[in-house]
Amino acid sequence: MQPSLTSVALLALSLATVILLALLIGTGAWLLALLDGASMPTSILRGGAAFGRALTLLLALLALIISMFAWPKR
Repeated sequence: MQPSLTSVALLALSLATVILLALLIGTGAWLLALLDGASMPTSILRGGAAFGRALTLLLALLALIISMFAWPKR
């Protein structure tokens, strides 16, 4: 069975939302580290780490949600 165009579009929109949210979290961590007095390289490192962690967590959550809806109904 081929996926419908609606499900593909919804998946693409969900992935874009997850990436943008992780980018927002990483930017926030960078800014907070910079305001805390950390040097620019340290701030960028903290922002990148927060982005990676948030992206991992959000993609795992998205995979869980997709698997819940893809589970065969009885």
